[in-house]
Amino acid sequence: MAFIDEINLHIKAGKGGDGVVRWLHERGREFAGAVGGDGGRGGDVYVRAIRDLAILNRYRNIKEFSAENGLSGMKKSMHGRDGKDLVLDLPIGSIVTDLRTKRAINILTDGEQVLILKGGRGGLGNEHFKASTNTTPTESTDGKEGDEADFHIELELVADAGLIGLPNAGKSSLLNALTNANAQVGSYAFTTLEPNLGALPGGFVVADIPGLIEGASEGKGLGHKFLRHVKRTRHLFHLISLENTDLVEAYKTIRGELKQYGQGLDEKEETIILTKTDMMEEKEIKALQKKLVKLNKDILTVTVLDDSSIKEISDEIVKRLRK
Repeated sequence: MAFIDEINLHIKAGKGGDGVVRWLHERGREFAGAVGGDGGRGGDVYVRAIRDLAILNRYRNIKEFSAENGLSGMKKSMHGRDGKDLVLDLPIGSIVTDLRTKRAINILTDGEQVLILKGGRGGLGNEHFKASTNTTPTESTDGKEGDEADFHIELELVADAGLIGLPNAGKSSLLNALTNANAQVGSYAFTTLEPNLGALPGGFVVADIPGLIEGASEGKGLGHKFLRHVKRTRHLFHLISLENTDLVEAYKTIRGELKQYGQGLDEKEETIILTKTDMMEEKEIKALQKKLVKLNKDILTVTVLDDSSIKEISDEIVKRLRK
C-alpha cells in the first residue's frame, strides 16, 4: 500500500438537537405547564497526534467525517443527550490547515489533542419561554449547525536524525542494521518510496529519507515531496556510496538540492557517512577521504555491517545527537 503523507478531508461538527414543545399533564389539567427540554450539544471535532506514520492510509477511501449530532429535548424538562465528539488520529508532525480560513495547526507531541471544529448549540424547549405573561408558550428553537470545513493534512516527519543521499547510497540498509527497522532494500534506484523510521539507543529517532536526485527541489524524481521531511530533522547524516566515481560531485548534488529547496535545510548540522566501503582497499578509501577534507565536514565510514561495526557507528551517531 502506498504511503500517504498528505490528504484532503471534509469534516463536520455535530448539529445541536432541537428544543421541543411538551406539556405537563395532570389530572384535571391537560396542559398544566410547559416542560419541553432543550436539545443536546453537537459533538466537537479534535485532531490527536499518535505515533503511527501510516494512519493516514486509513482515511484514503473515506474523505468525509462527522461528529455525532445532539439529540432533541424530551418531556419533563429533560435535555437531549450531547453528541459524541469526533477525535481524528493523525501522525505526529502533521500540519492541519483549514482551507476556508487558512488557519494551520501543528501537532508535534504524542497524545496532543487540538479542537478544530465546534459542535452546534442545542435548541431551546418551550420551558425556556415561560413567563407571567405567557404561561403556555408554544415556541421552541432548532439546534444550530456545527462548524464545517475542508482541511488539508500534510505530514512533516519529526526526527532527531535524517539519512539523506543519492538513490542506492545505502540509507535503508544502514537504518535496518542500526535500528532493526524493516525498510525495503534493493539494487535499483528509488527502492525507498516512503520515509522509514527507527529508534537508536537513548530513544533518538532516525528517518530514512527517500533518495534524491539533481532537480529534486523542482519536482524531479521523487521531487520535493520528501524534501519537506528533512525540515524537522535536527542532524543530517549524508550517505555517499563509494560506487560514485566523484564523491565531491555526489555530495554537492544533494547539498545543492537542499539549498535550492530553502527553509534552512542546508544550514542543519551534517555528518558525511561513506558507505559500501567493502568495495575498495583501505588505502583507496583513505585517498578518497582526502578529497572530501576540503569540504570541512565530519566524516564517518561504514565497513561491513557486522555486530562490531554496527555498534561503533551507532555510538558515533548517538554521540553527535547528544551534542
